[in-house]
Amino acid sequence: MTHVPMDLRLAPDHALTRVRRTALVVGVAGLAVSAVGAFLSPPQFLRSYLVAYLFWLGVPLGSLAILMINHITGGAWGAIVRRILESGTRTLPLMAIAFVPIVVGLRALYPWAQPAALDDPLLAHKHVYLNVPFFLGRAVFYFAAWMVVAHFLNRWSLEQDATDDPAPAHRLEQLSRGGLLLLGLTMTFASIDWAMSLEPRWFSTIYGVIFMGGSVVTAFAVVIPVAAVLAADPPAREVMTPSRFHDLGKLLLAFVMLWAYFSYSQFLIIWSANLPEEVPWYVARLHGGWQWPALAIVVFHFALPFLVLLSRDVKRRARTLAVVALALVVARFLDVFWLVTPAFSPEHLSVHALDAAAVLGLGGVWVALFLRQLEDRPLVPLRDPSLAPEGA
Repeated sequence: MTHVPMDLRLAPDHALTRVRRTALVVGVAGLAVSAVGAFLSPPQFLRSYLVAYLFWLGVPLGSLAILMINHITGGAWGAIVRRILESGTRTLPLMAIAFVPIVVGLRALYPWAQPAALDDPLLAHKHVYLNVPFFLGRAVFYFAAWMVVAHFLNRWSLEQDATDDPAPAHRLEQLSRGGLLLLGLTMTFASIDWAMSLEPRWFSTIYGVIFMGGSVVTAFAVVIPVAAVLAADPPAREVMTPSRFHDLGKLLLAFVMLWAYFSYSQFLIIWSANLPEEVPWYVARLHGGWQWPALAIVVFHFALPFLVLLSRDVKRRARTLAVVALALVVARFLDVFWLVTPAFSPEHLSVHALDAAAVLGLGGVWVALFLRQLEDRPLVPLRDPSLAPEGA
């Protein structure tokens, strides 16, 4: 087995350390503005916060999915970003705490949680599933499942650093096989509970898959720029090579296409069927100004990234690929905003200052914790056979 010949760690004056400090300042300022907004306009705060929360939750969950895919399939593409992905998964306790405002505002956000919902025959029929105690119990189970899987993925990955024994790698693979199935199920139900049930009279059997695919795109879009910054340093450049960024670019393209395929499939099936209980969901999102975010999503979440990522040169240049990834971060937020906000404002496009404050506030704190976690461990696995020098 080939060992990575250095215990790479972030230096105290590294660019990412400076980013962490800036992110924390932005996060605290954004949360302060959001707190004022929560006092002045509680309904708007809850709506903005829910969008921000669902967007940032996609990064640790997407990171968890990518980690397990790599442990099952192998490959240096995953090894070079494994520590970045693991740092993302270790932010799940923060996201569990950040779920509290949604719990507090449950009845203001979700129509089925209001006492009057039982007067509606359809909502009364769904009450067996959509009720507050069961909703909260499921949320506790989701976070517990995600954090247990993340704990052992991180723990056994560190054990692999300390020994040439293949046992930790075998345990990681076996855990990932079952964990990926568990993640798929829990993310599906979480997306139904926290996003789709905002409009409980509407449903889609592919909604959870769209949420999962989007989360993986979000995770790649965050991880790739971090890897590009690390690759600028000579020691890390030995393992974070152009060919490995090429692999990351191909995977980013694949998941962008997967997200687009499922999103278009949902639209095509619902629109062509023209059922009165399904079509209004899209009608609200294609009129009253909402058609412009929809068009931007088509262009910047699929068409342009698809065309740009076809280029081999783009995928091999870390900085260029990072720019594309950062643009996709913005497109991902726009997509989550477009999916969620029309549930509260179906007649016309609604954009509020708290939308920016919430996403910057929660995001700043998340990024600060994420980069702090990255400082605690070697930046690349020390005993991974896939990280043999190219040509060796």
